[in-house]
Amino acid sequence: MPQMTGDKPHITEAEWDEAEAHEIITRCAALKGGLMEALHGLQHAFGYIPAESYAPLADAFNLSKAEVYGVKSFYHDFRSEPAGHHVIQICQAEACQARGSRTLTAHAQKMLGIELGETTHDGHFTLQAIYCLGNCAVSPNITLDGKAYGRMSADRFDILIKKAAS
Repeated sequence: MPQMTGDKPHITEAEWDEAEAHEIITRCAALKGGLMEALHGLQHAFGYIPAESYAPLADAFNLSKAEVYGVKSFYHDFRSEPAGHHVIQICQAEACQARGSRTLTAHAQKMLGIELGETTHDGHFTLQAIYCLGNCAVSPNITLDGKAYGRMSADRFDILIKKAAS
């Protein structure tokens, strides 16, 4: 759920609401590809996909909880835990790797004190891998809160993060 803090948007998780989850799942159960729609709906509503949702999803789509988890975990955009206020994605595709994304990733991890897939202890930043932003000509690429930045260097990264943190 987008909210505003000053003039900066960020995402916060909502409390698990079984009735709201049931409504989302029921609305999607009759759709072709409805499991994906339900997963997107749950993540939009709660900021992540709570483990409590696996059983109702499995029942609605005639799947096992393991199958639901398998679909959810296959797609990198689905989170098992709430994201930080700012989400940073660093491209790990070949073109970006060839132009330094692995070095940039190591720098980001060291600067933030977290690994890919983790959120800082203060809940401010989540660092994620992403695979191809389609912006290969200006690699390496990152996104910060959904906005793409090309030709990213460690220095430019530090400046962006300091601005986002203030």
